Amino acid sequence: MMKLPIDVAQSIADRLNYRHNGLVVAVAQDVDSKKVLMVAFMNREAVLRTLTTGYVHYWSTSRKKLWMKGEESGNVQEVVGFLIDCDADAVLVEVRQKGEACHKGYYTCFHNRVTKDGLKLEG
Repeated sequence: MMKLPIDVAQSIADRLNYRHNGLVVAVAQDVDSKKVLMVAFMNREAVLRTLTTGYVHYWSTSRKKLWMKGEESGNVQEVVGFLIDCDADAVLVEVRQKGEACHKGYYTCFHNRVTKDGLKLEG
């Protein structure tokens, strides 16, 4: 699990370009399978808590509040790596997922595949 001292976390959070109403796009990826698990947003506080606690935190745009992934379900995401894109307005968090990432009970939120015949639901 990756946990950083607060001063290091603050210097990283300061480098980000919070373009989207004070938010950056956050992609969670399983560190072993490389599957994209989910996409959400982080504000500065979510970035700081993610980097200092070792557990992924997000900003809920619908509930307008900070939340730790799995705080209610137990399906936490342990931080293994943290990458920043070239524009510094998106991050990729490499995680060890405990349980499902999707709030609908799937391991990944990306379980709906579009094919030439339409939509195919995958588990």
